[in-house]
Amino acid sequence: MKRVVLTGLITMGGFLTTKAQCKTESTIIENFDTWKDINKCWTAQAGGKTMLYASDKKIIFYSMNSPRENMYLVTPKIKEGNYSLTLDVSDNGGETTLEIFSVGNTSDQKSYVSIAKPSKITGDKKTFNISIKKETHLGLKVLLNGIHQAVYLDNFSLTAKK
Repeated sequence: MKRVVLTGLITMGGFLTTKAQCKTESTIIENFDTWKDINKCWTAQAGGKTMLYASDKKIIFYSMNSPRENMYLVTPKIKEGNYSLTLDVSDNGGETTLEIFSVGNTSDQKSYVSIAKPSKITGDKKTFNISIKKETHLGLKVLLNGIHQAVYLDNFSLTAKK
């Protein structure tokens, strides 16, 4: 009986530490080409009946029948410092915005603090200058204002400024 309990605890410990194996980054260059699902070191959060998933070599935020729901793609933890973030972001029409957040705890939305004002998605490459005061995750919040709307995110590049 003790052996079964010990084996169960070791197995559970393995599951609990999977996310802990992700390291704190100072550079993230991701084109999403090899993603079949959201990478284990990233977090996807979609409210209501919306969808946030990896497909066709990009990340897709999709509103289905639930416009104006909060949807976040959260990066692995980032080291403190000054960064340049560039990404390709487009939509399938309508009013859509992208906002950048500092995320202290991925499971507590009260720890999400806006660090870049919402920016209208126009299909152009977006560039943000970001200052991180302490290790944190970055959250990309997409807001879709219509039903069956989609935003496509690709070529994410976060590099430290010198």
